[in-house]
Amino acid sequence: MKNDENTALEIKSVGKVFDIVEYLGENGTSSVTSIADALEMAKSTVHAYLSSLETRGYVVREKKKYRLSLQFLSLGDYARRHHGLYMSAKSEIDELAATTGERVQLMVQEGTIGVYIYQTQGNKAVQTDSHVGTTVALHATAVGKAYLAFLPDDQVKKILDRTELSAVTDKTITDRSALLDELRVVREQGYATNMEERIAGMRAVGAPIRDSDGDAIAAISLSAPTTRLQGEQLEKVIPEKILQTARVIELRTTYS
Repeated sequence: MKNDENTALEIKSVGKVFDIVEYLGENGTSSVTSIADALEMAKSTVHAYLSSLETRGYVVREKKKYRLSLQFLSLGDYARRHHGLYMSAKSEIDELAATTGERVQLMVQEGTIGVYIYQTQGNKAVQTDSHVGTTVALHATAVGKAYLAFLPDDQVKKILDRTELSAVTDKTITDRSALLDELRVVREQGYATNMEERIAGMRAVGAPIRDSDGDAIAAISLSAPTTRLQGEQLEKVIPEKILQTARVIELRTTYS
C-alpha cells in the first residue's frame, strides 16, 4: 500500500514539474509568486521544483525570475531528427518554399492534434503565430484534413470521437457530417484546402504523405494570404506543386 502511495506522489510531482515548464513556455520569464498563483501551488513547492530544474539546466534564473533554458531546443531537435520523416522531407519542403515564396510546413499527428515538426518560409511568406512545435486542430487546417482524409475509417472515427470540433474562425467546419463530406472530396481530388478556417485572411493547400499501403503518416501544406492564393493558384498551380512534393517525400521515406 505504501509503495502505491509513493508512486502516486511521484506521478503527481512529475505532473507539477510539467505544469511549471508549460507555464513558462506559454508566459515567458516569470516569478515564483506569479507561477504559484497561476497554478495554485505553494510558493515553497514552486521554488523547490524551479531549483531542481535550474540545477539540471532546464531553467535559467535572472534576478528573481525564471525562464526556460535553451536546453529545450536541443531536446526538441533531437526528437525531430529521430523522426525519420523529417530527414526525408526537409530538402523538398525547402525547395517548395523557395520556388513559391510562401510558407510550407510538415505535420505529424499526436493523439487528436497535429504538430508541426518542420516549417520554412519563402521570401514572400507572411509571419503568423505558427512555428515548429505548434499544435493545430486537424479539422481546421488543410494539413490536418489532408491527413485525416487518407486514414482508415476506423482511425478517423476514433480521432473525431475524441475531438471537439471547435470554431477557430467563423469559417471553421464544426459539423461532423460536413467535415466527413469534405474529407470524401479531399480523397477524390488528392489534396485539401483551408479557406480561412484557422486564420482570417490566410488560405492553405495540404497533401498527405502516405505509406506503401496508401495510409497517411503525415501531411504537408503551403499557406499564403487570400490575395495570392486564389483563382488558378488555389485551384491548380499550388495543388499540383504540393502533390508533386508529397510524392517525392513518399519515395524518399519508402526507400531511404
